[in-house]
Order: sequence, then C-alpha cells, then structure tokens
Amino acid sequence: MKTAALLVAASVLFASSLLVSNVSAQSSPSTNVPPPPGINDPGVQAVAPAAKPAAKPRPAHAATGHRPLDLKPQALPAMHDDGSAHAGRDKSVPEIQVRQEGDNSIQEYSRNGRVYMVVVTPKNGIEQTYMVDPQGRLVDEHGQKPVGPVMYKVLEWGKAKPPAENSSGATPSDNGH
Repeated sequence: MKTAALLVAASVLFASSLLVSNVSAQSSPSTNVPPPPGINDPGVQAVAPAAKPAAKPRPAHAATGHRPLDLKPQALPAMHDDGSAHAGRDKSVPEIQVRQEGDNSIQEYSRNGRVYMVVVTPKNGIEQTYMVDPQGRLVDEHGQKPVGPVMYKVLEWGKAKPPAENSSGATPSDNGH
C-alpha cells in the first residue's frame, strides 16, 4: 500500500513539474518576433528594385574565336492568316435560322444550304450543341446520337389498383356465398 502511495505522489510531482516548465516556456516571449501592426498602419511601401549595371560584352573564346550565344528575346513574326491553312474549307458566312418549338429555341447553322450544327436552348436550362454528320443525323461532340431519357411510371395517384388475381383463377366474388 505504501508503494502505491509513493508511486502516485511521485507521478503527481513529476506531472506538476512538467506543467510548470511548459507554462514558463510558453510565457516567455521570443525576442525576434516583431509586434503586430496597428489598425491604421499603412503597411510596407513598395520599393523599386535596384538597377543592375549594364552587362559587359563577352570576349571571344580564345581557342575557337567564337563569341558565346547572345540569348536576348527577339520579336516574333507577325501572326496573320493568309488562308493557306484552311484552303479546303468553305469561307462563306453561315446562315442561321432561329425557330421556337414549345419552350425550346432552336438555332440551325448551315452553309451552302446544308445544316452542319444545331443549338437547342431550353427556356430554363443549359443549351445543347449538336453537330450534323454527313448522313444528316444529329451527333454530340463525342460523335454519339442524342439520347432521350428513359421514363418509367413509378407511382400514379388517383386511380384504383387493378384487381389482384388468385392463383386458382377464381375471382373474389366466386367464393360460394
């Protein structure tokens, strides 16, 4: 019994000494941390970087006589379309026909009398874009035909249940009474 009491007293003494050392370590402020800024402090002002001295031209290499490469950025060539990349494409302006079907707005894009794209915009929803393949079928951007949702009747309100059939084939009124 005395051993148990001594163990408890020693553990309490040890725990309290750890607690005191942790509290004293946390309460001493570090000297290298600046104080927080004031509420109306304007903050740090931006300073322009120091100007670098001009680079001296490098002399030619003594053994080869070649100077090192000068890797200065150079201007890119002018970017313009001369039409050579799209030589096989038709450059005519597409005709757009817009019509309403119910709440959907349908835009048909055609060139030379042939529809090549259809955009369906529902009244409340995201517009769907379909391309038209050479056979005249609508396909999405992955080449798939549009899929209609599969609808099942899960529950119907207001109608009576159909009469249940017995396995014997007799109706409930044929019970002999």
